[in-house]
Amino acid sequence: MSKAVIPIDRWLPHEHIPWVIAGPCSAESAEQMLQTARGLVSCPHVKVFRAGIWKPRTRPNSFEGVGEVGLDWLAQVKAETGLPTATEVANTEHVELCLKHRVDIIWVGARTTVSPFAVQEIADAVRGVDIPVLVKNPINAELGLWLGAIERLHDAGVRKLAAIHRGFSTYVEMQFRNDPKWQIPIELKRLFPELPLICDPSHISGSRQLVEPVAQMALDIGIQGLMIESHIDPDRALSDARQQVTPADLCRMLERLRVRNAPISDRDVKQKISRLRAEISHIDAKIIQDLAERMRWVEEIGRLKRQHNIPVLQLERWENLLEKHLAKAKELGLDEDFIKSLFEIIHTQAIKRQL
Repeated sequence: MSKAVIPIDRWLPHEHIPWVIAGPCSAESAEQMLQTARGLVSCPHVKVFRAGIWKPRTRPNSFEGVGEVGLDWLAQVKAETGLPTATEVANTEHVELCLKHRVDIIWVGARTTVSPFAVQEIADAVRGVDIPVLVKNPINAELGLWLGAIERLHDAGVRKLAAIHRGFSTYVEMQFRNDPKWQIPIELKRLFPELPLICDPSHISGSRQLVEPVAQMALDIGIQGLMIESHIDPDRALSDARQQVTPADLCRMLERLRVRNAPISDRDVKQKISRLRAEISHIDAKIIQDLAERMRWVEEIGRLKRQHNIPVLQLERWENLLEKHLAKAKELGLDEDFIKSLFEIIHTQAIKRQL
């Protein structure tokens, strides 16, 4: 597809980095919305006020949003503060109601991105309409679904497009609520370099104490836009209370974040980086050579197993091998999760070579 999109500074001007879309996870009352917005409008980084009007929940009988009345509250926020407004949509009816109430920006949520039918319905609803659309990554770690949702909107004529990285669901217990898997948004950016990328550290972290470090991680890899949940009284929020921050705390946090966007212009620094990169390239080439040799031995083992009717998968051997690798990683100060993931990929390839 043609990758032409309108640069974000033409439809969402911003002087400060990071620029931020902020507001409560859910619209709960007109007063809650207005108080939160009044606290946010004084922060120069905040460019858009967000609030969930419809809240897709995993299980029934949970708070699922206030519905259309919340759009009136968004309109009040815009009238008083001048901030553009944004909310999530999941179907044609949501889109039509947002257009009726003059919501400025809509986004497709993670649970909707997983459904091509639902995304196509939204794309058809905004066809011919000049409204920015943001697309959150799907809940599962699949780049194709994310890219496919963006392509459907692009094919419908949407040119004010951006992607939101909010992390991926995982059954593995970890520090964050959702696994960032930074390599996936990086790959999306490689495939679609003109597409603006926004990070949602609230949903990645799941905890207000971790929002700032995740936001800094996003800035460190070049993401300049953030979507952060802010509530006037987070502990009493009707949804996602643990990850929301007060407007005052958010404003202070944004001032502490460091933007690293200096070019490599110093001659000495450039030469040092070039030398270090050359060393890394040499090591990378050796890794590839060693992997090729490893696979040759794997194939020889596979031939012996076939000759003697030995099963390909030797689970006890694999578990012992992984245990040794993790112990060595710990000894050398390497991240154990990284080494585990790396050797799981190598082991999977080895199994394929022996089949």
